[in-house]
Amino acid sequence: METRSWLLLLFSLPATHKTERVAIWRKLKKTGAIQIKTSTYLLPDTPPQYEIFQWLAKQVRDYGGESTLVRAKEIEGLNDEKLVGLFNSAREKQYAELTGPLRSLGQRAKTGRDEHFADELEKLKKAYRAIREVDFFDAPRGEDIATVLERVQCSARVRKFAGPKLRTKEFQKKTWLTRPRPEIDRVACAWLIRRFIDANAVFVFASSASAFPEALPFDMPDAEFSHHGDDCTFETLVKRFALADKALRKIGEMVHDADLGDDKFQRTECVGIDRVLKGWAKAGMSDDELLLNGSACFNGLYAFLQRL
Repeated sequence: METRSWLLLLFSLPATHKTERVAIWRKLKKTGAIQIKTSTYLLPDTPPQYEIFQWLAKQVRDYGGESTLVRAKEIEGLNDEKLVGLFNSAREKQYAELTGPLRSLGQRAKTGRDEHFADELEKLKKAYRAIREVDFFDAPRGEDIATVLERVQCSARVRKFAGPKLRTKEFQKKTWLTRPRPEIDRVACAWLIRRFIDANAVFVFASSASAFPEALPFDMPDAEFSHHGDDCTFETLVKRFALADKALRKIGEMVHDADLGDDKFQRTECVGIDRVLKGWAKAGMSDDELLLNGSACFNGLYAFLQRL
């Protein structure tokens, strides 16, 4: 495995330069740099980050201080794994600060007209993008916040979705598209599609629908088969294809509560499946393997519910 290269900015400013010290601290915070010692900050060694530290080093000197920019392969007492962990921990805390306001905004989206909703949503999206720009190692919570943002936007766009009922025979041998690293709702949808809608379905993964323009997107922004109103994507598919099956309705309630975390149905059965899927993903299982193994879980759950 190739050893990473790191950038360290070491600087000092006279104690009397309080305004300048605050200005440098604020700019360092925006860069996503990690403080490892007093007045010693760290960034991954990439051209954009090198340029940022060069500019900050010059600004420190312009303020009458001293600065040194160092490129290092090794930092005593801190291996690459620990350093990446420090960056991810810092980004996780920043993402966590968005969770409460986003959930609160999501609840408001369901209640009706809210003249401040759009402005507050845009502020949260801007805050998310700012964190994402300095999330150098893809902290896990970033994907969770992206999902919550998507749900809030879906709730704002459509509170009630009443599309025409669809016939499964018109959706055979299709390519279906969803986002990478599928979790509970996307895995449940893939199982539902292949078992009850399109037995020969092919699944592909991309962050944008434009990557596969001929595919049918699901659980993606602005997709027909996605979150609508209070429904998760699994519930949307069940309703659109008029799948009148009590076991599927129960699974929809379980997936809803595990995916949205709002305890609407007080069903906890799929929370365990969701955690297993996340564990498999962290262990390196591919997207296709997540669908395959997750579908096995849903086959077992469906068989159990049919006997009740």
